[in-house]
Amino acid sequence: MKKLRSHRVGIDQGTVELFSDFVHGGDMWTGSGTRERRQRVVFSEAFSDVPSVHVALALWDFDSSANIRADLYADNVGRDGFEMVFRTWADTRVARVRTSWLAIGEVKGEDDWDVY
Repeated sequence: MKKLRSHRVGIDQGTVELFSDFVHGGDMWTGSGTRERRQRVVFSEAFSDVPSVHVALALWDFDSSANIRADLYADNVGRDGFEMVFRTWADTRVARVRTSWLAIGEVKGEDDWDVY
């Protein structure tokens, strides 16, 4: 469990449109097998330490003729951002995906300053 000093808690959030492959026939829509999309997300301000990041599907548009297979996670989380990762496999066809994210962590206080 990450414990934060209550007066130094920062929360940042946003949405990311990862892809819309239906429009241009991209590989998430026309392909098969393992496929992955990554997008770098930059926080509006750097955290003092690596924050906890929660990701979720905000919009998902899948073809109904095959099983829906999806893996969504935050990777390479750092003080200034992370990578949003969406994966699918087999015959799943994904037209488009939009995600939302929430980062919670400790931020610098007004009285904090760096000597070096």
